[in-house]
Amino acid sequence: MFSRPSLCGNLGKLCRSGAVAVISAPPTTTALPVLPGQARCDGRGYHEVVGDIICPSQVRGIDHIRDPRLNKGLAFTLEERQVLGIHGLQPARFKTQEEQLQLCKIAVNRYTEPLNKYLYLSDLHDRNERLFFRFLSENIEDLMPIVYTPTVGLACQRFGLIYRRPHGLFVTFNDRGHIFDVMKNWPEPNVRAICVTDGERILGLGDLGACGMGIPVGKLALYTALAGIKPHQCLPIVVDVGTNNIDLLEDPLYVGLRQKRVVGREYDDFIDEFMEAVVKRYGQNTLIQFEDFGNHNAFRFLDKYRNNYCTFNDDIQGTAAVAVAGLYASKRITGKSLKDYTFLFAGAGEAAIGIADLVVKGMVAEGVPIDEAYSRIFMVDIDGLLTKTRKVGSLDGHKINYAKDIEPMADLEQIVSTIKPSVLIGASACAGLFTPKILKTMGENNERPIIFALSNPTSKAECTAEEAYHNTDARVIFSSGSPFPPVTVGNKTYYPGQGNNAYIFPGVGLGVICTGTHHIPDDMFLIAAQELANFVEPSDIERGSLYPPLQSIRDVSMNIAIGVTKCAYDKGLASTYPEPQDKRKWLEDQLYNFNYECSMPVTWTWPRMPYIKTRELVPTKLYGKKKNEEIL
Repeated sequence: MFSRPSLCGNLGKLCRSGAVAVISAPPTTTALPVLPGQARCDGRGYHEVVGDIICPSQVRGIDHIRDPRLNKGLAFTLEERQVLGIHGLQPARFKTQEEQLQLCKIAVNRYTEPLNKYLYLSDLHDRNERLFFRFLSENIEDLMPIVYTPTVGLACQRFGLIYRRPHGLFVTFNDRGHIFDVMKNWPEPNVRAICVTDGERILGLGDLGACGMGIPVGKLALYTALAGIKPHQCLPIVVDVGTNNIDLLEDPLYVGLRQKRVVGREYDDFIDEFMEAVVKRYGQNTLIQFEDFGNHNAFRFLDKYRNNYCTFNDDIQGTAAVAVAGLYASKRITGKSLKDYTFLFAGAGEAAIGIADLVVKGMVAEGVPIDEAYSRIFMVDIDGLLTKTRKVGSLDGHKINYAKDIEPMADLEQIVSTIKPSVLIGASACAGLFTPKILKTMGENNERPIIFALSNPTSKAECTAEEAYHNTDARVIFSSGSPFPPVTVGNKTYYPGQGNNAYIFPGVGLGVICTGTHHIPDDMFLIAAQELANFVEPSDIERGSLYPPLQSIRDVSMNIAIGVTKCAYDKGLASTYPEPQDKRKWLEDQLYNFNYECSMPVTWTWPRMPYIKTRELVPTKLYGKKKNEEIL
């Protein structure tokens, strides 16, 4: 859903241009007869245009109805309908885009099941691109849970059943050696942002293989809706190397490679070839966002590619930025800085370590020595507290930075009682991990305990907002990764904020794309966290949220993009020159227009030609092979 396939359009243009004459059918093929006045190749593509510049000579009138990028539904004026040759193909009613938006709201609210709403929005996008993105951007609080978490998780689980049209590229392991050839099949020539997943760790749902396509599709829809990045510049990709999910392998509706996952050297070489193919096809500055890769690969790829490609991992860096933004905002309540907190992370995967690393960077920015910063962060994985003396579990990768030289402990309740953290962050995908006893202990040890239950989707959250408030006498400073309903305690109702990555990655992406940044340092995510925290109003804090309302997320994205732009030029990472002085206006000039544009060809007048008397036309004498033979 929510991106731009154009699998037949270019072939259709090739046929219509006459170049098809060089393509002959196999000898055994009998050509269909061509009727008088009928073009030899009359197939019309799903999209007749690429990019955002339309060539009028390549677009027929009917294409304005068939192509979702051109279609305006009943918003075509009478003049447009008559000139484009589509008059009579629609009923007599004329509507404004505002009237269409009202109808969209009525239509989507008819459905009670979130998945049906998801399918309605997918269909809307396939019919009318501008209407879809405007509807999404203006109703983000209601629709984000549909196009993104938690509903997108259900859509991925049912992907084989709801699949309609291709909305991105599926690059399979069987395509190794030809990945660039697959990339060439995507008809958009100016892709600037790619979101890619191998489907191994979709949200908290595990290995969904090729069904994980819903994640990059949903992410890039938010790039456009929340940051105004042009849709044709976005490309969702699944690298399909198989799945270890037995249920999917045995599912007759599964759409991916029916094989166990490729691992080891072959897998790494495949990803290397993919990265090289992206650069060869779209250029070195193409933003590549890694999404929902397995923990064992996510950090490896980030470390491997971050200095050679324009790339980031949203599960690591985007989650970190939104969590640190919540910690910055909590300063207004506790009066404390990062260096004054003791942190305990339940979970030691991508999200947890990403947040911890950015917290360390934030404390260093406050003047704390890096060793002391690491010492203030404790981390628990499935085998218990990360310690240098424990006998079970590994300390591979980035975990070693947070291992303490203390006695091992495996019980989370005991760990909370012993360490007495002021900040408890859940990124474990273990529902109910924060028991009432743990929550009460946090309340006993802290005047204002900070508890973040960040696991997605909602069913995987470590605790609910209601549990957090009721077990801490409503003194908790709470945030979650998925939305929770308001909680009433006594005479006050709290509206817990959702620490959604969507506050971060669209703005970062906009700044990176517009500046042509070739590498993305962690500084940009710390800047994004600060910009997000600065946008939180006292009224947001009062209602119980560490984040601004979702309706303001487009303004947040612009502020983040401005901060990222400044950072890119200050650090010499930008490749777009000269550096703009008014960065806000420069960025705004590059945004997608959600409103309908005139479908009429642009016309203009010429000045009247001056009268100049011409000489008399005299026949020209031409001489051929025969002498004295005149040819007029």
